[in-house]
Amino acid sequence: MASASNRGAWSSALIKIALSTSALTGVSAPALAQDTATTAAPSTVDPNEIIVSARRRSETLQDTPVAITAVNAAMIEDKAAVNIGDLMGTAPNLIITNQASGAAAANLSIRGLTYADVEKSAEPTVGVVVDGVFIGTSTGQYFDFFDIDQIEVLRGPQGTLFGRNTIGGVISIRRSRPTGKFGVKAEVSYGKFNTLATRAVVNVPLGDKLAVKGFYFHNESDGWYRQGQDGRRRGGSNNENFGVSVLATPTDNFEALLTLEKQVQKFDPVVSVLTNSSELFCGLAPAEQCNRNNTDDLYTVFGEPNTGRYSAPAATLEMNLNAGDVKLTSVTGYRKSKEAQTQDFDGSSTDLYYVFRGQKYNQFSQELRAAGNLSSSFDYVVGGYYFRSNYELDQFTRIFGFSPGVDPRAFDKNPQHVEGKTRSVAVFGDFNWAFADKLRLSFGGRFTRDKKSLSNAFGGVLIGQGSDSFKKFTPKIGVDYRPNKDVMLYASWSRGYRSGGFSPRAGSAASASRAYGPETVDSYEVGGKFDLIDGMLQVNLAGFVSKYKDLQQNNNIFCSSCATQNETVTSNVGSATIKGIEGDFTLKPAQGLAITGAVGLLKSKFKDFIVGGISPVTGAVIPFDFSNNDLIYNPKITASFGANYTVPTSFGEIVGNIGYRFIDRYDQQISIAGLTGNTTTGPAIVTGNDPRVRTDKQNLLDASLTTRFNLAGAEAHLTAFGRNLLDDRGPTHGFTVGGLFSFGNAREPRSYGLTLGIKY
Repeated sequence: MASASNRGAWSSALIKIALSTSALTGVSAPALAQDTATTAAPSTVDPNEIIVSARRRSETLQDTPVAITAVNAAMIEDKAAVNIGDLMGTAPNLIITNQASGAAAANLSIRGLTYADVEKSAEPTVGVVVDGVFIGTSTGQYFDFFDIDQIEVLRGPQGTLFGRNTIGGVISIRRSRPTGKFGVKAEVSYGKFNTLATRAVVNVPLGDKLAVKGFYFHNESDGWYRQGQDGRRRGGSNNENFGVSVLATPTDNFEALLTLEKQVQKFDPVVSVLTNSSELFCGLAPAEQCNRNNTDDLYTVFGEPNTGRYSAPAATLEMNLNAGDVKLTSVTGYRKSKEAQTQDFDGSSTDLYYVFRGQKYNQFSQELRAAGNLSSSFDYVVGGYYFRSNYELDQFTRIFGFSPGVDPRAFDKNPQHVEGKTRSVAVFGDFNWAFADKLRLSFGGRFTRDKKSLSNAFGGVLIGQGSDSFKKFTPKIGVDYRPNKDVMLYASWSRGYRSGGFSPRAGSAASASRAYGPETVDSYEVGGKFDLIDGMLQVNLAGFVSKYKDLQQNNNIFCSSCATQNETVTSNVGSATIKGIEGDFTLKPAQGLAITGAVGLLKSKFKDFIVGGISPVTGAVIPFDFSNNDLIYNPKITASFGANYTVPTSFGEIVGNIGYRFIDRYDQQISIAGLTGNTTTGPAIVTGNDPRVRTDKQNLLDASLTTRFNLAGAEAHLTAFGRNLLDDRGPTHGFTVGGLFSFGNAREPRSYGLTLGIKY
């Protein structure tokens, strides 16, 4: 326990902090992770420090001039966290939801920057990087949290080191490496909704130079929806992820880590009805299936049975060579996937809009890096990157079929076929120069060239195709100042870039062959990191302004010449300004007790968001001004507060964990609530987004109690956990389709369960 003098200093410091800022936010408890691809961390690092690799270097969290939240394996275990969605709210201005229209698909937003789409041509604005490999689509991003060493959430553009399509930020996941010692880590969980999870990792040494790790994860659930007609469970899933990692260390200065894995998923991609009286499908469905609310009603569904199947093998090879003054790193990644999915998109019991989607996708990436020190005051990371991807989509649509027993592939004689390709090359450099006492300059940049092509056909007849190239230099510069060992202040400017492309849902020749351009973000940030009360309290603060230009937005419009009578076209639609404040704190007032908190504040505004829409008076295309609409996935406040308390016992220890997260309301789709202005010739003024695509305020309370003990020579733990204990119900996703119908998805209601695990 702290002495009386330390307690006085602690109280004084807390009062000063409370008076100076309202933006205290949460960082994880101490973690230790290694990035073998980077320069070594100082040998004098405090074992309680958090080591991160956000800048492709091993640095302590408090010495990194980047807004970052780190979560380590112990925290994940104590919180009974299941997947990447459990990070939402724990890091400031971070939103993560599961996208039901794709396998293991995630909608990600950092600092209000997002692009929520499951199409393979729609690259994310937030990069998910697993063991150094960028996942090129939202499919497969909803990641399992077993066998994780550390997760780092980097906020703001990360284009210099992590590449294009990271204008919002990066979630970097580093899994455990083979240990070279025999060991087993396994657990089984059972909970509400008949949820069963079994996971195991086995480490085996093969001599002094070779280590092997095998892993197997299984997760199944009946789902939390009920079928309105008979009450049975809907929305279930069965997931498998398995593989092997081999670490070879033939010499003291070289290592190679190869991971081969496969993810297999079978799931029911159910949606809930949100259609109302203003839409065509409402008149064709039973009355009780229209004008439903987007809270409790979401948990009852009426649609036909769906099946989604997903198979995704992958390989990652990381090699590191320590050549004296320079460390060389190669990261090679290959992923491919195959999907077959049926979905009743209108969600009603009337057969109105039912599809079969078959997709194939593959990506290959190669990164080469060199890192080192030119002097004691100057270090660098330089490298090159190559990425390619190919995908095919076949969609069969049964629209107004009124034939629920007919396979869409037999019904649709005019199916859509899309093929797309992406090729990208880049060179980059990132440098630190301690040019004066207590001052350091960080600077760098990346030059990227992308080439994309896409073709779109219906019924074997080519509608349109296009090919285009995009290139951009994205620089970054910053300075940090360390007046003493406990304080770091920094300021930076960086530019993020997201490549242009083509619209896969275009139904007309003109739309299918027309490329939309890149979008960019200029981010200006100032921040500070503070160690207080002899390391008992850590506080990190950041403020930023993001200038978002040439926004890429989906617009769903009526198309009389299109096979489906509507098309979704991506276009560049003006600009936006996003301002925010973030902070986090970790407080350890007593032995075994850690208290954390986080808050993020956002304020955003569109400018000159004008696109073509259909006049409700004449039916002609006229200008629609969406500038008054809210940006999607932009809650004004995200906040969290948590406490973790460990009590030693005669048989081991007991760990209690409680966490509260608040997510303010936010919209999920640019849509139309109403129109004012000139609705005949334009511009028509859109009064905001449709309220059905709005997520209400969320108050999420989670808790767990873990007992750790010895079991037959192994370390064992038994955890009782509860998630969303307040049973806060509402939507995670809502979508309206061109005046035809609307659908949504519900967030997980209250759940609970038990986990038994062993490790030896």
